[in-house]
Amino acid sequence: MSKTSIDPHYSLPDQIEPAASRSEGEVLDADVKTDDAVFGNITDAGPNYRNVSSIAQVGWLGTAALMMKTQIGLGVLSIPSVFDAVGLVPGVILLLAVGTITTWSAHMIGVFKLRHRQVYGIDDAGGLIFGPVGREIFGISFTLLMTFAAAAAMIGISVALNALSTHGACTAVFVVVAAVFGFTFASIQTLGKISALAWIGVTSIVVAVFTVTIAVGVRGAPHAPSKDLQGPWKSNYELFKHPSFSDALGAITTLVFAYAGTPTFFSIASEMRDPKHYTKALVVCQTVITLAYIVVGVVVYYFCGSHVASPALGSAGPVIKKVAYGIALPGLLVTDLLLIHLAAKSIFVRLLRNSKHLASNTPKHWVVWLGSTLTITAVGYIIASAIPIFGQLIALIGALLGPILCFHPPGFMWIYDNWKRSHSREQARWYWGVACSIFVIVSGTFLMIAGTYSAIYTIVHTPGSSKVWSCADNSNST
Repeated sequence: MSKTSIDPHYSLPDQIEPAASRSEGEVLDADVKTDDAVFGNITDAGPNYRNVSSIAQVGWLGTAALMMKTQIGLGVLSIPSVFDAVGLVPGVILLLAVGTITTWSAHMIGVFKLRHRQVYGIDDAGGLIFGPVGREIFGISFTLLMTFAAAAAMIGISVALNALSTHGACTAVFVVVAAVFGFTFASIQTLGKISALAWIGVTSIVVAVFTVTIAVGVRGAPHAPSKDLQGPWKSNYELFKHPSFSDALGAITTLVFAYAGTPTFFSIASEMRDPKHYTKALVVCQTVITLAYIVVGVVVYYFCGSHVASPALGSAGPVIKKVAYGIALPGLLVTDLLLIHLAAKSIFVRLLRNSKHLASNTPKHWVVWLGSTLTITAVGYIIASAIPIFGQLIALIGALLGPILCFHPPGFMWIYDNWKRSHSREQARWYWGVACSIFVIVSGTFLMIAGTYSAIYTIVHTPGSSKVWSCADNSNST
């Protein structure tokens, strides 16, 4: 019996997908362009999910853009309010801690994907580790996370449209506009075609938040009621605050949401031209977003103090708010469509995998694909209308679903691939891996239980939280 048959983890990168190592010209059929472990035989008769010759391919830079767009779109808008909850110094420390944990988790996703090329999403990883039950738990959690995040994006779009139009229409109408746009463009079949939009989205969000950051720095004061700004302005920022247990957990889970794009990296890697460049893209993504989070959080909170708005783009006064939301609107729209696309693609691949309809433009292909995007959009719209408060929805998503997908799976993935390697000569590295995995799993469990309780408690006890399908202007919250 061979060594590989005894240990299924031995030399996995060389075993899982022999088709990936073929030269571009070696195909089994003249019509087959790519033989992929997830999408099967990709031909000219359907969407090319891993196009190696087109401008619409997902190279490592395009991958970095997609990674950043799944995170920086909504997360950065809530960072200053986190600092307001816990203080400047604890805010930076917590941000770096969550960023470090999620970066480790994202790295484990890349390693696991290379060892198990047949894995498309977090549900496949759960099925490989825990069987059918794990597949269902992680699959449902991922779909809910993306759907709730898409709902938050719809709220963000409605805030932007309210700010730009000076509440020119009912807020519920703006949410419908966001939903229709999301469904229309999320129905683009491949991430390669969306990666260009991701660059536009990332750029617009970054420029918008730095516009606000510079504006509050130059002004030296936030936009606040005149009674609070009589006389020389002195920011009431605090280096250390004493938040309640509920407020502290809300701040942490909001930070988790700021990095909660991590589970989407499986899906993005599956459509990369060369998944071996995943780590390079990850480093670019995590470095850029962490630096952006720190700069924006520190500067905006330092100058605005307790008058920081949520989302943060409303912190510099009505004129800058309109300018910032005008710049940010493309980014919010791209976030909306990308999150809907990823959630729908997970369902679509699950339903059509191992069939000719997955990569072929058959009637069944289109019915399932458009049905998936429409379902996610409709549910996201209902959530956005039922929980129309941006900050609290972000905290709820981060608490309930963030740890299940950002903390638990990577920890179990490391254990799954490395537990039987304890006899390795690198004992210290193995023990370190075990310690990191257990820490991530335990901390994620605590955040999920305690954070969800805190988020629900806050929503229930916040005035106005019960207003659903409201026409009220939602762009003036501070």
